[in-house]
Amino acid sequence: MGPMPHATSARAGWSLVVPLKPLGRAKSRLAGALGEALRPRLALAFAQDTVAAALECPAVADVVVVTDDAVARRALTALGARVLGDPPGGGLNPALRHGARTVRSRRPRSAVAALNADLPALRPEELTRVLNAAEEFPRAFLADAAGVGTTLLSARPGNELEPRFGGASRERHRRSGAGEVALVGVDSVRRDVDTGADLRAALELGVGRHTLRTSAASRG
Repeated sequence: MGPMPHATSARAGWSLVVPLKPLGRAKSRLAGALGEALRPRLALAFAQDTVAAALECPAVADVVVVTDDAVARRALTALGARVLGDPPGGGLNPALRHGARTVRSRRPRSAVAALNADLPALRPEELTRVLNAAEEFPRAFLADAAGVGTTLLSARPGNELEPRFGGASRERHRRSGAGEVALVGVDSVRRDVDTGADLRAALELGVGRHTLRTSAASRG
């Protein structure tokens, strides 16, 4: 089942780079709402649902995850993603640059997009709309649901990704010259999850099976 989306979508050419912290350090703001034991499991579930939905997107050729977490590596490789080790002492933006360079070392003319790993309600059809709109710009970004951060940053062939994620990244990406994708009806691509309130909002949109199963443990 895994290879079929790749064969179908390779003509479209988007390579997605998804950064993921080691699960032991990921999603620290969820611990207060859901408990420390559940936090790393939810971080993995978010990433699994994000990657699974991205691989089903007809505009996506492949997904590259950048992480040093062995558990995440096994789980996301099983879904069909390619997993790269994180650069030592790097951080989010160096990890994304590393992923983009690796993609283009194999496919120099690839269109590349960075995608958050915490989009458990992601819909392939909404991601397709965002990527299609991003093609209008050399570089483009999509703001998160709060309108402060960024959930996706893209670079067409011949353009560097130049990520500026973290905190108020929407304004930094705008100032860097990236065009803002302004679409309605793509809530699943904007709905990242950092807090308990974010998770409730994602559950209302409808999350993937991994997050649904794992979040049920907090209620049961």
